[in-house]
Formats: sequence, C-alpha cells, structure tokens
Amino acid sequence: MYDVIIRNGTIVDGLGGEPYVGDVGVTGGVITSVGRSVKGSAAREIDATGLLVTPGFVDLHTHYDGQAIWSDRLIPSSSHGVTTAIMGNCGVGFAPCRAEDHDVLVDVMEGVEDIPGVVMVDGLPWDWETFPEFLDALEARRRDIDVAALLPHSPLRVYVMGERGVNREPATAEDLALMRKLAAEAVQVGALGFASSQLTLHKSGSGNPIPSYGAAHAEFDAIARGIVDAGGGLLQFVPDLVSGDYEPALKTVFDVAEGLGLPVTFTLAIGSIGEPYFLDALRMVEKANAVGGDDGPRVTAQVFPRPIGLLLGLSLSGNPFVQYPSYQALAHLPLAERVAEMRKPEVRQRILSDQPSGEGHPLMFAAQAFEWMFPLGDPPNYEPPMSESIANRARARGVSPLEEAYDRLLDDDGQAMLLVALANFRDGSLDTIAELLRRDDVVLGLGDGGAHYGMICDASYPTYVLAHWARDRASGRLSVAEAVRELTSVPARVAGLADRGRIAVGYKADLNVIDHAALRLHKPVVTHDLPAGGRRLAQGADGYVLTMVSGEIIAENGVPTDARPGQLVRGRQPAPPA
Repeated sequence: MYDVIIRNGTIVDGLGGEPYVGDVGVTGGVITSVGRSVKGSAAREIDATGLLVTPGFVDLHTHYDGQAIWSDRLIPSSSHGVTTAIMGNCGVGFAPCRAEDHDVLVDVMEGVEDIPGVVMVDGLPWDWETFPEFLDALEARRRDIDVAALLPHSPLRVYVMGERGVNREPATAEDLALMRKLAAEAVQVGALGFASSQLTLHKSGSGNPIPSYGAAHAEFDAIARGIVDAGGGLLQFVPDLVSGDYEPALKTVFDVAEGLGLPVTFTLAIGSIGEPYFLDALRMVEKANAVGGDDGPRVTAQVFPRPIGLLLGLSLSGNPFVQYPSYQALAHLPLAERVAEMRKPEVRQRILSDQPSGEGHPLMFAAQAFEWMFPLGDPPNYEPPMSESIANRARARGVSPLEEAYDRLLDDDGQAMLLVALANFRDGSLDTIAELLRRDDVVLGLGDGGAHYGMICDASYPTYVLAHWARDRASGRLSVAEAVRELTSVPARVAGLADRGRIAVGYKADLNVIDHAALRLHKPVVTHDLPAGGRRLAQGADGYVLTMVSGEIIAENGVPTDARPGQLVRGRQPAPPA
C-alpha cells in the first residue's frame, strides 16, 4: 500500500537517462518504487499518461531570507516546479545580527536586492540574533517547499566588527578568529556553506559599498577555515564583473578554496558586446578542475539561461524617465491617472524634453540602454530579434529612442514592460548560453527569487528552460533529459544535497508532473501581497499538473493546495543507501 502512485508517466530520472514510461510509488515522503509497472495500490493514484514525471527542481541562487520568514509560500519559485531553494546568496541576509544593526542589514538588502525597507521592517520579527537562532526561526515556520541557507558575509562582518565592518575597515586578528569560530558554528547547525559578494554594483540603499566589498584574502581564508573546521561546505560568491577582468576577481576565492579543498560556485555573466572576458573565467575554472573528483567539477560557473537584465515599466522600480523631474511630478498618481496625463501632448513633450537629475539605483544606468531594450510582450519573449530593440524600432519609425520607449510604456494601459538585456544576449542571441549549458563545469542559477521585487522576475527560469531550451528553440536545443538534469541532480550535487534531484528508490519524493506540450510562461504581473502592501512581480505558468514535496501535493493544475510540507534542510545531505 503506497501513499501515492503516479502511473504511466514518462519518467525523466534527473541524471540524464533516456526517459521511459512507468510508475513511481511514494510512501512516507520517500520514493519507494520505480518501474515499468508498480504493483499494489495507493491512497491516491494519479494518471500521468502523456505527461513528464521529473524530480523537483533545485534552485541554487535565491534570496528568500525574508520571504521564508513572513510567507508560507515561496512564490514564484514554487509555481515553477522548484521544491528546494537555497538562500543567503551574494553574502546578504539577516543573520547574525544584533538589534542595533537591523537598520544596516535592511539598508544593504534594500540596495542590493531591491526589497523595500518598509517590507522588511513590517515583515521581519527579528526573533533571532545568532545564525543558529535564525535557522531555528526558519525551522519553526511552515512553508510549501524546502529551504537551505548559506552563511552571508555582510551580516557576519557587521556582527563581528560593528561600525568598522560597515565602513569596510580591515579585520584584525581577533576579528578573523571570531569570524572563523562563527562560520564553523553556522555549518555545525546546518549552513550549507558561505556566500559573499565583491561586485561594485552591489551597494546599500544609502549608496555605499556593502560591508563585504573589498574584504582581504586573510578574511576569506579565516572564514573558509571555519567552514572546514565544521566539516566543509560550499563557497558561493559574486566576483566584480564590471571591469571585465576575471583573473583578479576570481583569484582570491579560488586560491583559498583550492588550498582547503572546498567547492566553489560563482556568478558568470556573458557581456552582450565587447571582449569575451568570460572565456578567461572558464579557463580559470578548467585549471581549477584539472584534478578531477568522483563527484564532478569542484568549481562551477553559475549561469542564467536567458538574458540577465531588468524589467522596466510604469509600475516597476525603474523606467527610462524615472529620474526626470517632470515624470517624478506624476509618479505618485495611480497608474490609470498617470497614463492619462502622459498621453496628453503637452505632458509628453515636457517629459521628453527633460533631463535626469540625482542619483538612482546603481542599475538604473541601464534604463536608457535602448539598443538592448525590447518590449517584453505577451507571451513574454526573452530572445527577441534585434530588429525589435527600442533603438531599431525608433529608427524604423523615424523617431528618437526616448519617444519609442515612451509610447511603448503606455501600451496595455500602462501595464507594458520593457526587457533590458544587460548580459548573456551576446551579439543579439543566446547562442553562447546554448554552448555553456552543455558544459559539466556550468550550473544553472541566478534566478534571485525573493529579491528584486520591482526589477526582475527571473525565478521562473525552470519553466523557460523546459519550454524554450527543450522544446521551442530552433537550434541548440537541449533534450528533455538534459534540461531536467540541469534543473535537478546537477544543482543538488553542487549544493551538497545528495538525497534529492533524481527519481530512484530511497530518494526524497519531490516530484513534478508536467504537460510539456502545454508548458507556457505567463507575462509578469504586479501584485501587492508583500508585508505593508509591498509590490512585487509575479509570474505564473501553464503546464504544471502537480508539484509534490516530501510526498505531499503543494499545487495541482496551477492551483496551490493547503499542504505546507516544506522543511529547513540542515547541512549537506548524503545519498540514500543503494
């Protein structure tokens, strides 16, 4: 007698094996039988004829540190087949943290991850101080999917050094010793590893570099040694990608990790134009992995499977006119009223004749990158032809790019969105990404679920991988088996979670049943369901027949159930016995 049997589905095992039609039996939250025909009966039997049955997806790069506290649903990720999300990335988060440092961490998160300060102030109870207490707070709450955490660098630095840490002063020997001790403590209670950022663009809401920026080799070494003291874990970091020179950006962490035998995953962005600096990073990865291991590459470059960029719109954090005083005078109006005003010829002329003033978010420099800006459309097109760029559309109309952008923002009664392809869209296509996705030393990630609420909605990338890369793209397609492997067993291996990511007896019963032919991404929409009525972008999909976590169905035909089986995953998990 099983709890659930999924019958006659096309089983995609997560390891890249050839899909086959068969049954999956689940008992007690674990896969207990897999085969062409599972004998016996179940409390519920699900007919998956003509449907894919896959492991639940593992998202390596999220920022649900806050949302996992104030919400019992980790959307949009759980709406796109994700059953395990790793948080604490980029070295930002909310623990460890003393009461007097709450404002500092809120300021950092507001600037780096575009989470409004009021959302965090209203949504976080701060019923923790230490990192172990934060994990206890996560464990005490119910949610739809599993979460795991990395120890974030900036909170650790501020906790140890106080104002000196905020001001990025060098750590003393005493500081380093305490960081090492706290890193070991974090791994002992369940951290998967440590995360940091050295990206110039990562600034606080106040416009200052984040505390971890510019940290010395000795600091990374001390923290990494703490990770080793407790048995090991993953190092995740964002190198400074702005200069384009990857060697100094990667060298410190690579050297520390190599000396201690720790795995590393880092953000790799492919410049849309210019020198192919990313090839230098890949050569460094190849050198670091020259001494192979049984578990796959020790160093992985984390890539995003569609353009890295921003969404712009009248209801979002940015648009080409957001820093124009003439637009700012209207920005407080409800959308319908603002659109009505902007359609008046005199208002249009006034805004188009204006100039930006003041400083905005560090990424707002892209708000007028018209050569790489495209109407997103419905359904959304993340690989548009270059002829559809705002600049090229403007040339075809005989107007300025500002005018074209202005008019497109008013489409759909002001609900229209523009995609800015800052990276990965090399020479106007995703062909380079197609090559990278086939490399063993590349892993999918960078969806940033739980962050950038008014700028992106990239946590939907699993659906994009299966629909675009494994079905719709004319060239460079992945097979379904390859795509599912990249969404399941590969990120699970990198995270150190060997108990999930594949369909086999003894593995965790995190499963998706998917109508691959019907899989469709919806256009992102603005909702106001965050604490204090905060705004965020949401994006749904068609084609998910059901998603299961630990044997419980959390969504069926796109509708969430009341089940909240998600747990805190404490530490790396071994594979079940053969």
